[in-house]
Amino acid sequence: MNKLQAWLLASRPASQSYIFFPLLLGQAAHYSRTGDFDWAVFALLHLYGFFLQLFIVYANDRADIETDRMNTTYTVFSGGSRTLVDGLISLRENYTAVMCTVALNVLIGILLTTVCGRGLALPIVALSLGLLWMYSFSPVRLSYRGGGELLQMLGVGLVLPVFGFYGQAGDALRFDWPLLAFILPGQLACAMATALPDEPSDRASRKRTSAVLLGPAAAKLLVIALSAAAVVFFLLLLDAAPAGKMAGAALPVLCIAGMIAQRAGAVPGTRRLALFVTCAIGATVLLTAAGAVLLFLS
Repeated sequence: MNKLQAWLLASRPASQSYIFFPLLLGQAAHYSRTGDFDWAVFALLHLYGFFLQLFIVYANDRADIETDRMNTTYTVFSGGSRTLVDGLISLRENYTAVMCTVALNVLIGILLTTVCGRGLALPIVALSLGLLWMYSFSPVRLSYRGGGELLQMLGVGLVLPVFGFYGQAGDALRFDWPLLAFILPGQLACAMATALPDEPSDRASRKRTSAVLLGPAAAKLLVIALSAAAVVFFLLLLDAAPAGKMAGAALPVLCIAGMIAQRAGAVPGTRRLALFVTCAIGATVLLTAAGAVLLFLS
């Protein structure tokens, strides 16, 4: 594997969707009210999202390197990119990449402040970077102390939609807060699901994820329940036509059915658990994307 391929692997491009759609949903919520949309803000927000995701995956690889070395049940969604563990990228190169992504996020915050007049942009950028630091690094390191999934839920399910709305509206307080009723449960389900394959190595390294604290069986049931709750709140609270909401919920419901079908026998290292996690991620990403599309069309 050459260095370019190694960096592509480390960047985990599929996980960009976790960031893109919550940011888009917040912008769609503003557009549905006013019909106003600033394409310069859109571009800057999604550049921020692009570099934020890179910061997350590069920094997490560094923070979890010892646990990842013990991990034999990793999947494409969990267990890190393996680039540090396998020596494809050096710690020095990783550190440089992390610092570059921090600098680029700060630069985008400055541009949103100076060019677009968004005075809260830099504090929000700093908050999002700080949440990842609290998730992965000492002295807080919540992913190892319990509560890591809740922190991830708040970062992706609260900060990003509100930032998307604020970027377009210039006023975070006018955000459509009922949207959080379906965003937050889905994001928590997604965070819990991606921890399931790593349960053996997390337990060995005393990383207190939900799968370790609750046990895999209970964690899987909770992931299904949270995903179902997200769909119910989506149907009840999203300000869109009922027919559109039913269509938007169809694929997430199929994903939930897939989780139920794969739950039995879905243990770390098996194809069934990989499919379970795929369905959990699909339910969350597709529901968030559907919400954004319906708000733009409403």
